[in-house]
Amino acid sequence: MLSYHSDGSPVDSQLVDQLLLQIEEGPSPTEGQGNFTTRKIMEEITKSHPHLLKDGDFTSGLLQFLNLYVNYLEGSSDWNDVTTGGDYEDLEGHRSVSWARHGYNTFFDIMLNKYNGGPGLPNLDIKLNKEARVIRAPQQPSERVTIECSDGSSYEADNVIVTVSLGVLKEKYSTLFSPPLPENKQTAIEKISMGVLDKIMLQFNEVWWPLNVNRFGFIWKGEDSKKVPVTDHWVTKIIGAHRPVGSSNVLNLWTSGDIAKEVETLPEDQVKTKCVELLQRFMGNTLNVTVPQPAAIIRSTWYTNPYTRGSYTYDNILTPQYPDARDWLARPLVDSSGAPRVLFAGEATSRRHFGTVHGASETGHREAMRLVNKSYKN
Repeated sequence: MLSYHSDGSPVDSQLVDQLLLQIEEGPSPTEGQGNFTTRKIMEEITKSHPHLLKDGDFTSGLLQFLNLYVNYLEGSSDWNDVTTGGDYEDLEGHRSVSWARHGYNTFFDIMLNKYNGGPGLPNLDIKLNKEARVIRAPQQPSERVTIECSDGSSYEADNVIVTVSLGVLKEKYSTLFSPPLPENKQTAIEKISMGVLDKIMLQFNEVWWPLNVNRFGFIWKGEDSKKVPVTDHWVTKIIGAHRPVGSSNVLNLWTSGDIAKEVETLPEDQVKTKCVELLQRFMGNTLNVTVPQPAAIIRSTWYTNPYTRGSYTYDNILTPQYPDARDWLARPLVDSSGAPRVLFAGEATSRRHFGTVHGASETGHREAMRLVNKSYKN
């Protein structure tokens, strides 16, 4: 990764990468990520780079950059909202290899049994444009689950697996389920955090940045960020730009947390203009080029989308107080015989792989197998 100051001067990228490693080491589970990382960074600087202690602009800018880096990973608004403890487990391998080679749609082809010319799932009947308004869970084994939709239609089934995002549950759980959800499931919905991570994708007619570099970090220097007008201050919360694998003429810029929510509401022309100014400030001036106007812009809107209300969950500072919250969220609603009738899946119900596609798919398989194996364990 190449990193630049807000005055256009380059930053020692090897030093930044080295200090980023301090985020990976796990400490007390009761501490905010920001407090822990700040302490570790200052210890490392004092030990190995004492000359930086005299450069207040660099250390303050670096810490703000690392704050944005954590928010970029978690979808949070501030790194002290994120706990340093938790049960999350990384998978081995590069995150982008499979998607870059075959595309994200390959995952769905595999799930739908269409990969490499597969026959699909003939019995699968997908109803589109059907918004569930109420899910009625029966208490008697002889009764069925009823789903009432906003258009007045209704469906009955022996079992229902709910896979909506935590963001949707936060907004609608009090009216979506009848009878009301158990208290511990309501607590889980309220205490687990739903993050927001948005892309701003800019496509250019020609490449004006070095193709041998995929990532560019933006570190604000001294008082520069304070000179940005309040209405445009969101640009100071963009960690940098990166070229997505498989595309040579596109740059992605990322927003997270409350800033992402704000940017989603801004006019597209305003976002494009300010992003070009940002790229000029951090990259164009250094490379001695004038950043051209993008040929196209695409933005994600995970929060304003009423069917997502966010991107994915993260372990917040309350996690140590509610270590079993994700298990509570995953627990099925059972009838009087103890049989599961309404089940819950999705990344938020995964204790170790939350925030990921594989975590979401694993939980769907988990609940399907709960029914197949008639496993009624909560």
